Amino acid sequence: MNAPVNLLDFDLSGLVSWFAERGEKPFRARQVMRWLHREGCDDFDRMTDVARSLRARLHAEACIRAPVPLRDSVSVDGTRKWLLDVGAGNAVETVFIPEVNRGTLCISSQAGCALDCAFCSTGKQGFNRNLSAAEIIGQLWLANRQLGAARALEGASGEDGEPDNGRVISNVVMMGMGEPLANFDNVVTALRVMLDDHAYGLSRRRVTVSTSGIVPAMDRLRDACPVALAVSLHAPDDALRDRLVPINMKYPLRELMAACNRYLEKAPRDFVTFEYVMLDGVNDSDMQARQLLALVRDVPCKFNLIPFNPFPNSGLRRASAERIQRFAGILVNAGIVTTVRRTRGDDVDAACGQLAGQVLDRTQRTVHLMQPKEAR
Repeated sequence: MNAPVNLLDFDLSGLVSWFAERGEKPFRARQVMRWLHREGCDDFDRMTDVARSLRARLHAEACIRAPVPLRDSVSVDGTRKWLLDVGAGNAVETVFIPEVNRGTLCISSQAGCALDCAFCSTGKQGFNRNLSAAEIIGQLWLANRQLGAARALEGASGEDGEPDNGRVISNVVMMGMGEPLANFDNVVTALRVMLDDHAYGLSRRRVTVSTSGIVPAMDRLRDACPVALAVSLHAPDDALRDRLVPINMKYPLRELMAACNRYLEKAPRDFVTFEYVMLDGVNDSDMQARQLLALVRDVPCKFNLIPFNPFPNSGLRRASAERIQRFAGILVNAGIVTTVRRTRGDDVDAACGQLAGQVLDRTQRTVHLMQPKEAR
């Protein structure tokens, strides 16, 4: 017998096709989609408006399977992190960040990461595999179930004053483990479920994909499913970015800036967010702030400065609070909206760049991290 099909692997069009192959009308797919995602249902017998004969067939041919939590940690600041089993000894992490006016879920797209960015502990474990669409959307499915009865945000508004309809999870960011655009098809399927009114009905403005700069995939995302875009920048010139974000050697800054402008032609927001981790003595000087201004002068953008979250043997240190504020001031005085990310979830290794937790360095990158390229 064939293995049961995991219905979390489908967006609505995929679910309609799967039901059509079984002689069922599209409205059945919409019914099941609502039960799956609006209700968080994992039992076909609870789908009371679905015909009993179809429920029996679903029992025989399908399943609803999300990643299984191995550990559930809650920080003193309310940040919650799940370590999720995705099989074959692999685990990924999902982080919920509660705030007064919104709740943000940070979702992983890969087990490990191949991009080997210098400041990210996830990259130290190397790359294991892409997550399936079910494993990606399953993180939102699971978090909704576990958080849904925990609190309400009735009458609250999220970013830009948009109503959040009392959602516990009002925003989703693809900023967890992995490079989302390196797992393009599965990520786009999951994004479509997040946006679908029969599922989570999130606004495109409230769903963000963060990329290190895979230029061809940025163009594909613009055409396939444009959501808010964040770019991990972290350096004002190619020489330094090659060292911190190695994908830059394939897609250098000139190409990346052009891709950002192309993306904005269809983006739901009229700016790109540039993420910039602040590294003491590496990328935090006044001169580098001015170089950034020159780099992005033709790209509508805002900056999110991220205090580096140390991890063992990184060879890097967090820039001081005074240096971060001075750096931010240079950008702000030039008219660029700039925020400094508040560090959250440090005590459960849930902060930015720490999503791998305690892992062995399989890349050996840190040994030669700060050597000039010609010396390596």
